[in-house]
Amino acid sequence: MSKFKKKATVKQDIPTSSMPDVVFMLLFFFMVTTELRKTNIDVMQRIPEGTQLRKLQRKSLVTDLYIGEPKKTEQFGKEPKIQAEDTFIEVSGIILWVTRQKDLLPENERDQMTVALKVDSEAKRGIIADVETELRKANARKVLYTVSEKKLDLN
Repeated sequence: MSKFKKKATVKQDIPTSSMPDVVFMLLFFFMVTTELRKTNIDVMQRIPEGTQLRKLQRKSLVTDLYIGEPKKTEQFGKEPKIQAEDTFIEVSGIILWVTRQKDLLPENERDQMTVALKVDSEAKRGIIADVETELRKANARKVLYTVSEKKLDLN
């Protein structure tokens, strides 16, 4: 008996006019904060497998040194090479490389620097021994050999 009618349908739309702005802000955020690989690995990397592995506590103190046969064999030959960052170095240049890497660290953490050797499983032991000797001369005594986890068959 009332003269006024109630509205039976209530419209509850979610406003989507600002949706493209939000999507572009997220896209821009992830583009800015994502860190891409710092070095291009130009040597073969068939990493050996290991069974007793430990994780590193502070990865910021680790510098990588790659040893293996160059991928571009026609340009660099088939002999194993040492790659630091994006360049090949000789065994005699390791001391200078270690000194430069230590200079990048804060003074109180320079003696805690760890050199991670990522060595191709097909590389000869001679070049690895030469690198170890030069690292000792450069007083880089923390050496880490990078391996992949070996899958154990229990059958």
